[in-house]
Amino acid sequence: MVRIAWLSEDDPESFPPCTRALREPDGLLAAGGDLSVPRLLAAYRRGIFPWYEEPQPILWWSPDPRAVLFPEELHLSRSFRRRLRESPYTIRMDSAFARVIAACARVPRAGQAGTWIGPAMQRAYAALHRAGHAHSMEAWDGERLVGGLYGVAIGRVFFGESMFATAPDASKIAFAHLARWLRQRGFALIDCQQDTAHMRRFGARCIAREEFLAIVSREVRAAGPPWQYDGGPSFESWETR
Repeated sequence: MVRIAWLSEDDPESFPPCTRALREPDGLLAAGGDLSVPRLLAAYRRGIFPWYEEPQPILWWSPDPRAVLFPEELHLSRSFRRRLRESPYTIRMDSAFARVIAACARVPRAGQAGTWIGPAMQRAYAALHRAGHAHSMEAWDGERLVGGLYGVAIGRVFFGESMFATAPDASKIAFAHLARWLRQRGFALIDCQQDTAHMRRFGARCIAREEFLAIVSREVRAAGPPWQYDGGPSFESWETR
């Protein structure tokens, strides 16, 4: 019988090496521990993230390969850039983090009866947000929040978590603005975690876990920028791959 590590609740750094992650299910590394800010930061700095459905124990993952988007490889099709230029949405950063994560939890997922963004996860990432490490990018239609995403930023790596939309292209437009903002500020990597057709349309691709961990280990030590959004230049003149 294959066994995974059970984490100590006393030591937030007590993660085993990612090389011990199981192949089936892909990337399952450890269980237990807690969702404290120190534990979550220790996990992300090692290329590990939590994903589980309450009330089961917390499960920690490090898949191989890993889906990522290098900001300089962001791809926006001609038709999507036209939708960006004509978009009716106002884009804001960190103005409604709790509402974004709650909306992500409510979005139905294909093949999933429940949600992995349960109350404990929402509280944990709200604490990360208050500590300055978790951020949201939001699409607003007037005073209605209609789309957005959230994730964790450490150094020059953005670890994407989830997105939602209740209006056409709202989450895609919010993500495009975020990816451009990250590129302009020298971010090295956007972690997409799982390989999806949705993210591949933006230029995401899979790399070996060993390469991913090497990038993360180096780039999380860099100084991150202030999280402020001023709208940026027009997408019409902005070059993408």
